[in-house]
Amino acid sequence: MKKTLFNFALVLLITSVCINCANRGTPGGGPKDELPPVIIKSNPENYSTNFEGNEIEITFDEYIKIKDLQKQLIISPPMEYQPDISPLGGASKKVVIKINDTLAPNTTYAFNFGNSITDNNEGNPYPYYRYVLSTGSYIDSLKVTGSIVDAMKKKPETFINVGLYEVDSTFTDSIIFKEKPKYITNTLDSVTTFAIENVKPGKYLLIALNDGNGDNKFQQKSDQIAFHNSFINVPTDSTYTLKLFKEEATFNATRPKLISGEKIVFGYEGDYKGMKIKMLSETPEDFNYRITKDPKTDSLMYWYTPRMKVDSLLFKVQKDDFEKDFTVRISEQKRDSLTVDILTGNSIGLKEPLQLTANTPFVKFDASKISLMDKDSIAISFDTKFDTLTNTYDFNFDKTEDNLYKMQILPEAFVDIFDYKNDTLNVAVKTKKSSDYGYVRFTLANATFPIIIQLTDKDGKLKYESYVTEQKPVDFLDLNPAVYAIRVIHDANGNQKYDTGSYLEKRQPEKISHFKDVEIRADWGIEETLEFK
Repeated sequence: MKKTLFNFALVLLITSVCINCANRGTPGGGPKDELPPVIIKSNPENYSTNFEGNEIEITFDEYIKIKDLQKQLIISPPMEYQPDISPLGGASKKVVIKINDTLAPNTTYAFNFGNSITDNNEGNPYPYYRYVLSTGSYIDSLKVTGSIVDAMKKKPETFINVGLYEVDSTFTDSIIFKEKPKYITNTLDSVTTFAIENVKPGKYLLIALNDGNGDNKFQQKSDQIAFHNSFINVPTDSTYTLKLFKEEATFNATRPKLISGEKIVFGYEGDYKGMKIKMLSETPEDFNYRITKDPKTDSLMYWYTPRMKVDSLLFKVQKDDFEKDFTVRISEQKRDSLTVDILTGNSIGLKEPLQLTANTPFVKFDASKISLMDKDSIAISFDTKFDTLTNTYDFNFDKTEDNLYKMQILPEAFVDIFDYKNDTLNVAVKTKKSSDYGYVRFTLANATFPIIIQLTDKDGKLKYESYVTEQKPVDFLDLNPAVYAIRVIHDANGNQKYDTGSYLEKRQPEKISHFKDVEIRADWGIEETLEFK
C-alpha cells in the first residue's frame, strides 16, 4: 500500500514537472506583442524651457533600438553639427541625445524621430515621437500645414523635406542654395502631408525639397524643389499645397577632351540647344568638321579632318550668356571606323520611318545603291530625311499591313567624315496586321487649349502623344496592346512642349492632369471622356 501511494505521488510529481516544462517551451505562449514601447521619463522633461545643458535622456519601459535614423530623424531648426544619439547598432532602455552644437537663444528645438524608435523584440515603433525643448522661457506653438504633389507624377516621392526660411533684413532668394531652413519637417515614408510645428510668429518662405544628398540645401542638378508663390505670415489658418518639380539645369559646358582620333567630346549641363562650338586654332584649307549629339549622355561630339600635327586645339563654347574658351590636348589616336546601325526593330508601324544611323558622321549618301522591295519582290520607292545632329537617316515609304520589306544597302552607299565606306547591309522589317493593334478615342470636357495628350507606360515613359488646339475628338490609332497611363500637359505658352518651373524666376511648372489608365487590346477600340476640372 505504501509502495502504491509512493508510486502515485511520483507520477503526479513527474507529470507536474513535464507540464511546467512544456508551458515554458511552448512557441505560441501568449499573444504576439504589438504594443509600442512606453516612455517612463525624460530628463529634462519633454517641452522643457530655459534649456542650458547638452544632453537629453529618454527612458523606456523595455529595451529599444533605433533604425534608419539618418533618414527618419529631423531636427528643427537644423543644427550645424549633428548630435550624437545612442543606441546605434544595439539595444538599450534609454535614448541619449548629446548635443554638439551651440543652441541659439530663445529658440524652440524639435527632435522628430519619425518611426525610428522600436522595441527590440517585435520591432513595434514608437510612432512619430517628438522631443521639444526651448532655450527661452516659452515654447513656440504655431504650425504650418499642407500637402505635397508632384508636377509630373501621380504621386510624389517619399521623405520630402519641407522648410521655412525666415524673411528678415538678411534674406535673399539665394538663401536656399547656401543655408538650411529656420524650421524643417519631413513627410516620411507613408504620407504626402506635412506639419511644421513649434514655429514662432513671422514672415517666411515656404519650400519643399526632394533632397538628394541630405544637406537641406537646394542642389539644382540633383534635387526637386517646390515653393509657395509668395511669402507666408505666421500665424496662418491656410493649408498650403506645394508642387515638386525638377528644374532645368542652368547651362554650363564642361572641359572637353579627345576620346579617339579626331573626335572630341564636349559635355554640358542644362539644355544644349543653341550651344555653339567654334574652333579658334588655325586650320588648313581642307578642314572639315561635324557636330553630333551623343544619344546616351549629355555630350556633343566634335569630329574633324584632316589630322593636324599639333599639341593642342583651342575652342570657344557659347550659348546665350555663357561664353568660355577651352584648350584640348591632342594626341595621335585610332579613329572610329564606320558602323551602320538599324534603329528600327524587326517590326515597323505603318506611319513609322525606317531609321539608320552610324557611330561616325555621315557626309555622303548615294540613294542609287539602296533598293527596297516588299514580300512580293515589288520595288518600293522611298524618300529620305537626314538629321545631322543625331546622324540619322529616315527612310519614308508607303506600307501595307502584314507585309515584309527588305532593304539592301550596297557598298559605298554611305561615306563618313573620315572617308570610310559601308559594306553590304541587308535589312528586313515587318508590318503587323491591323487586327494586331487597338485604338482609343478621347472626348474632351471643359478643356482649355492648347494641350498635349500623352500615353505613357507605368514608369512615365512617353509612348504616344497628340497636340490638341481645339475642341474635337482625339484619336490614337495603331496602338500596341498594353496598359497606358494618360498624362495631359496644359501648354500655357503654346510652345508645344512641357515647361518646368524655376525658383529664381518665381515660375511654377505647367499644369499636368492625370486620368485613369486605359487598357488597349488588339483588334479593339474604346472611347473615353477626359473631364477637366
